[in-house]
Amino acid sequence: MTQNISDTFTSQLQQMRTDLIAQIRAQRGGKVGRADAAPDRHEEQSGDWAQVDAERDLAMALDERETAELNAIDAALKRIASGDYGLCLDCGVSIPTARLHANPTAMRCVACQGRAEQAGGGATHPTM
Repeated sequence: MTQNISDTFTSQLQQMRTDLIAQIRAQRGGKVGRADAAPDRHEEQSGDWAQVDAERDLAMALDERETAELNAIDAALKRIASGDYGLCLDCGVSIPTARLHANPTAMRCVACQGRAEQAGGGATHPTM
């Protein structure tokens, strides 16, 4: 991968990371983490514990997804730094640039991603 293309993807990934962190902070009302805000949420609720539990479960699912997205972005940035970005982790072929533009955190070519998903080892989140 040429330096110019590598720089393009580095910029795109860094912007994705910045945007995701800003989104997380906005959802949490600033720098307060969900764990820190949880006691306050329980005090604010009118006693509908089923709704509180459902909201907590949703918040935990969002946390997991956001963490997975950040990890995928960081892993892609590490692959750029090591010179492995754009190569399929399974078979080593070059991942088409169009795929990387569509999903800059892609770790596999389409064929290997399909096999990983069929085997139950691949995710359909940003690490595809």
